[in-house]
Parts: sequence; structure tokens; C-alpha cells
Amino acid sequence: MNYTKHFLATALGLTACVQVYAQDVPKGVVMLNAAKAPWEKSPTGESTQIFGDQTKPGPYLFLTKPRPGQSVASKPHTHPDNRTYTVISGTWYVGFGDKFDESKLIALPAGSYYTEPAGVAHFILIKDEGVVVQIGGTGPSRLIPVDAAKK
Repeated sequence: MNYTKHFLATALGLTACVQVYAQDVPKGVVMLNAAKAPWEKSPTGESTQIFGDQTKPGPYLFLTKPRPGQSVASKPHTHPDNRTYTVISGTWYVGFGDKFDESKLIALPAGSYYTEPAGVAHFILIKDEGVVVQIGGTGPSRLIPVDAAKK
């Protein structure tokens, strides 16, 4: 019986410590546990916002898990803002130019980082292993297909 009471007291103490720790996080700190993040599904995969909103003015940061073989983002396109990319897991394949050319793809494994200036035409390919990429920039942003940009 004493063991049970001791265990319960320890568990309650640890719970209180976790709550106090969470309350000690300074205002403005942003934390994300990707395993517990609210991933939203889309036709091209899944994403979760870390902060901001790429469709609105201001800085944004999000994680994306494009569907392997997905075709929307692999068509050459641009963005109106400078972007940064960090590959969290898997391999991200990116190429630059107005036409998709598999021979121009650059393989960026987990831990890789690159920047993409505003208006630079590029294309991506997501292979079967899948990938998680963190993307940041300053909105408003959007995907502009190269064909639409030429009109």
C-alpha cells in the first residue's frame, strides 16, 4: 500500500513539475513537437504551421510532407518571396530552370539547407522514401506556375 501511495505522490509531483516547466516558457517562444503537430492534408501531401501564415504579410515557417510522386510542386514554378529550406528527413530533390529536367535534380539529404531567391524558377521531385522539409519566408507567398508567369 505504501508503494502505491509513494508512486502516486511521485507521479503527481512530476505532473506538477511538467506544468511549472511549461509555464516558465517566456512569452514569444515558439515550440513544436512534430509528432504531436496538427498535420493538415492537402492534394499534394500534409503540412503543419510552426508560426505565421504564408498567405498573409509577415514571416512564416511550416513543415511539409509532400506525397511521394506528387506532381503539383514538381512542375516548374516560382514564389514571390525569398525562401529557406531545411530537409528534416528523407531526401529533397530540387532543380532550377523553366522546364522539368530530371538530370538537373540535386539530391539534398536530411540535414541539408538551401535558400531560394524570389522569382527563381525551380522544380522538385519527391521519391518513394518521402521527405519532411521545413520552409520559411516572408509572406504573402504563393506558388506561381512558370507557364502562368510568362502570360
